[in-house]
Amino acid sequence: MNALDASAFAALVRTCWYARCIDADAFLLALDEAAPAQGPNHAWFQARYPRFAYVDRVVVAGAAQGKGLGRQLYQDLFVAAAGRGLLACEVNLEPPNPRSLAFHAKLGFAPVGEATDPRNGKLVRYLTRRLRS
Repeated sequence: MNALDASAFAALVRTCWYARCIDADAFLLALDEAAPAQGPNHAWFQARYPRFAYVDRVVVAGAAQGKGLGRQLYQDLFVAAAGRGLLACEVNLEPPNPRSLAFHAKLGFAPVGEATDPRNGKLVRYLTRRLRS
């Protein structure tokens, strides 16, 4: 996870194309192709796709996990992003995050590439899901 202080987090939220929070339990932030690159992973998608929504962060509090909040956040995003045609994200391969890979596979995401994040050395897998408008 790329931790942000309060000021950097507020700046990121202002840059987002989409932001959704469920009480104090979960949130999802998404950028689009027009936002200034918010790191190498967002930039990877900008270099390859003309129009998309990119999930920059999705967080569910530990006590709220297993209640379907992550799925609810994504279902809401699928509706909001339908006109964009493509939803994109990345999941860590190293260190491994098998729960997130399985979660995204169940939601219909497919791998489209891999890279090492130069900021932290993590190996990530890039995923996309086509959306119907």
